[in-house]
Amino acid sequence: MKLENNAKRLILYFMYDKDGIADDYVIYMLNSLKRIASEIMVVSNGELEPDSKKKVTDTGVILKERENAGFDVWAYKYGIEQYGFEGLLAYDEVIMMNFTIMGPVFPLEEMFDAMAEKDLDFWGITKFHEYSAGDPFGTICYGYIPEHIQSHFIAVRKSLIEKKEFQDYWKKMPMIHNYLEAVGYHEAIFTKKFADMGYKWDVYSDLGDFSHNPIICAPKELLEETRCPIFKRRSFMQNYSNVLDETYGQPTPELYRFIEAQTDYDTDLIWDNILRLENLAIIKKNMQFNFILPKYQCEPADEVIQRKKIALVMHIYYTDQAELCLEYAKSMPEQTDVYITTDTDEKAKTIQTVFAKMPCRKLTVRTRNNVGRDLSTLIVEFREEIKQYDYVCYAHDKKVKQLEPRTIGYGFAYKCFENVLASREFVHNVLNLFEKNKRLGLIAPPPPNHGEYYFILGQEWGMNYQVTKELAEKLELHVPVSEQYEPISALGSMFWFRPEALKKLLDYPWTYEELPQEPVPQDGTILHAVERIHGFAAQSAGYYSGYVMCDTCASIELTNLEHMVRTLNDTLFSHGCASGRLFGVNENLYNSLEALRKQDKLLTVLGLQRESFARRVYRKVRGAGGKVKRGMKKIVGK
Repeated sequence: MKLENNAKRLILYFMYDKDGIADDYVIYMLNSLKRIASEIMVVSNGELEPDSKKKVTDTGVILKERENAGFDVWAYKYGIEQYGFEGLLAYDEVIMMNFTIMGPVFPLEEMFDAMAEKDLDFWGITKFHEYSAGDPFGTICYGYIPEHIQSHFIAVRKSLIEKKEFQDYWKKMPMIHNYLEAVGYHEAIFTKKFADMGYKWDVYSDLGDFSHNPIICAPKELLEETRCPIFKRRSFMQNYSNVLDETYGQPTPELYRFIEAQTDYDTDLIWDNILRLENLAIIKKNMQFNFILPKYQCEPADEVIQRKKIALVMHIYYTDQAELCLEYAKSMPEQTDVYITTDTDEKAKTIQTVFAKMPCRKLTVRTRNNVGRDLSTLIVEFREEIKQYDYVCYAHDKKVKQLEPRTIGYGFAYKCFENVLASREFVHNVLNLFEKNKRLGLIAPPPPNHGEYYFILGQEWGMNYQVTKELAEKLELHVPVSEQYEPISALGSMFWFRPEALKKLLDYPWTYEELPQEPVPQDGTILHAVERIHGFAAQSAGYYSGYVMCDTCASIELTNLEHMVRTLNDTLFSHGCASGRLFGVNENLYNSLEALRKQDKLLTVLGLQRESFARRVYRKVRGAGGKVKRGMKKIVGK
């Protein structure tokens, strides 16, 4: 059936929030839907907190709160039961949609007017294309994923609502216990079930067979080429292995740039929700928050930047590093206030003499006791001074003496300094980056990965997860901190930040007494927690963080990472451990290692001994007879 201009529409809008909060992107969507709907019922799985409840009801919708059971499927079933099928037939069209989509970025009237002219029984905005290789969910009755309308938006017209088949479908809907069942018992089968009965359907936005799931894998193209009015919040928080399985990694940043440049949609609606609920490492990966800035070129001086209050805060313990620190410090603009700490009056005099050559607005060199190493300069000594600035660069002398050859530690120091204070042009570009990205709270060089530092890649937490989690609770940082995902922070303790982004860290009344005395253990102290908490503190304040590199270092980093992956792939593929896509390779290797562990356990039960697990893992990865290199022992030994 086609619809007239004055068609009556009922919208059943499902939402769920673990904190009972209705973020403004939901309110914006509800207000937009009011222009085309006769009535809207919001079904919330779980009770909303009072302010959110008021925000929702102030839009003029009907709000129903129910137990958090059955996912979106049973929320729709609940809404249908509230009206009854006779009640639904008072409407020409009933729309079941949910909070997993954001928008609209284009007027909804365009879509509804276009679809009203089509002779259909049901329709949607986007579809998932057939995946005939099988059923990865293990719940789909057809044994594969058929082409189907995605359940974040399904509109059903009276011509289908009045039919017994549709009514029985909802009456007999089994309880949904997990996401796999939600897909297998409803989303993946609804379209085919009723299409096979002869009912007509279509979608508003379609890119053909370009992708199985274009709203995730090609969202910018979907908006640009079909004027799709919505996008998925999941674009900003997908498992990145899934992203790499079908794309280069460009979909989310391309989507974001399009929304920002080509639509009127307020991107704060995205960040207010995503930063509150999702892990920072996932956000960073999906948004590609790796900022590569030129070392030798910059845009013309910006008067806005020149008016900003800027500080450089440093700790210098080794006076033989003072000249090196000065050379990097000279990259700061001349309106900079410089704050430096050291641990003796004699060192302070030396530093004062060296930095007398520093062109800056103000120089302060202060002596403090040697507790808390470099980080106490930030959180104790100059904590109050830092709060008055717009932008702060934090750095320190980095002299790694425990590793041989010394070039390994020097390389780490080089990576840190070059990627925060490479040149005057680079620093200008950093400041410009903050000015252009109002939600950017902190940027730091990526973690080291050469020499003994190689194991850090994938082991960023070390033994510091629990102490960081406890610090997050102490600072009242209400963001997801998960051991499953790496902290996005300055593991070398050199970084740029907005003080307001680290407000909770800086407002805490730190004292030297609660910091560990020398010698400081290699892991597990409050200092190691502070080193990893920066990104979470910024996120809690409503800012995102990322990695920053000058272009010359980015070139080195790309070479290093490519060589690492190539080396591992060559070993894995040459020795028959795995082949194919990243996900499959990782799964194959994981299963192989798990099998070895199970063999170890069995032999232990039998009272037998065998070559050590570490050695066998090494042989599995490297090949029999290889020499166990420095660093590999540490990795495999874990």
